[in-house]
Amino acid sequence: MSALLQSLIGTGNRRGVTSMILAMLFYTSHDVFMKLAGQHVGFSQAIFLRGLFASLLAITLVIGQGQIGNLHLLVNRKVLARSSTEIGATICFVLALLHMPLGNITAIVMASPLLLTAAAALLLRETVGWRRWTAVCFGFIGVVLIVQPGAGGFSTWSLLALFSMICIVMRDLVTRRIGMSLPGPIMVLASCLAISFISGILVLIIGWQDLPLETYLLLAACAACVMIAYILSIDFMRHGELSVVSPFRYTGLLFALLIGYLLWDEIPNPMAAGGIALVLASSLYLLHRERVNARRLKVQTA
Repeated sequence: MSALLQSLIGTGNRRGVTSMILAMLFYTSHDVFMKLAGQHVGFSQAIFLRGLFASLLAITLVIGQGQIGNLHLLVNRKVLARSSTEIGATICFVLALLHMPLGNITAIVMASPLLLTAAAALLLRETVGWRRWTAVCFGFIGVVLIVQPGAGGFSTWSLLALFSMICIVMRDLVTRRIGMSLPGPIMVLASCLAISFISGILVLIIGWQDLPLETYLLLAACAACVMIAYILSIDFMRHGELSVVSPFRYTGLLFALLIGYLLWDEIPNPMAAGGIALVLASSLYLLHRERVNARRLKVQTA
């Protein structure tokens, strides 16, 4: 896969940026397929089938990367902790996705780096200057404008989207603590299996419904998109400068807004549009400050 990517898009920053944009496209495609499938199947069965298909693909990935000998790590307590946060993030995200405009929920989830910065400062004692704190505050104002508490557009689904973002941040904090000590494919397989197990229990409680072949194909496409996006995510982390590549993460928001408009005629109201702009601007400024700080540290240690 790596050799194929190199032959198609080269190396360095060009490869990192291209892999990032493609990863965001596949993540957005997953959301679109899930939203389409959700019109014909209950959320628990949708999550279960997607998790089942993703688990099969994850096992293939584990075998392909020679990680079979590490399957015992599936029950490692750090892996289990990470999988628990993934379960919360997935269930809340899919529930919200099926009832919210694609652009709105994408913007809320993409505010997670802002919350991660605040959490890292408060919980991990990382140094965060006043400029970054200001960006975080404006970003949170943007999230409030998207969610619109007290307005007609506010609903339980907005709260679920917020809780999904919190779970994503918790997952990233756990992943940061794990570092490079555990193989990535094992953590992905663990998450897929955990999601399948919990959603399978929900299916047993709620009940199984017969589905047309098209729905199975949509959910299989969901799983394929997620795994391709995961592979591309590993690739952009390994190629190019992170400060150059990271801003292109927000192409995912542009994809979501465009596809939401084309497929469902979704247009954010003026308040939500202003909130999306604030989240985008705050996140990009946060990345800029991180690049400035990284350069300053490099000069000091030279």
